[in-house]
Amino acid sequence: MTTWLTILLAAGSCYLLKLAGLWVPERWLEHPVAAQVVALLPVALLGALAAVQTFATGTTLVIDARVAGVGVAVVLLLLRAPFIVVVVGAAATAALLRLLV
Repeated sequence: MTTWLTILLAAGSCYLLKLAGLWVPERWLEHPVAAQVVALLPVALLGALAAVQTFATGTTLVIDARVAGVGVAVVLLLLRAPFIVVVVGAAATAALLRLLV
């Protein structure tokens, strides 16, 4: 029962946090510093998520096939490859390295 109670409390808290964001006065969001933070926050969060998913397994830091896949993706992005080529190239690199190791 405590698991479901925790899930419901977390869901309710997330909803209230989202609702609180709608109550922020518009003049606060028009401030130049706030506008810059709001514009850059999604990029920072996505970068942090990608780093955690690439370099962590549980609570430990690891370097494995995922790192090579991200490396290939970065190179393909720098070469301006289409997005599907980037995804397939990164996935194929990680898969081949896992197959070999």
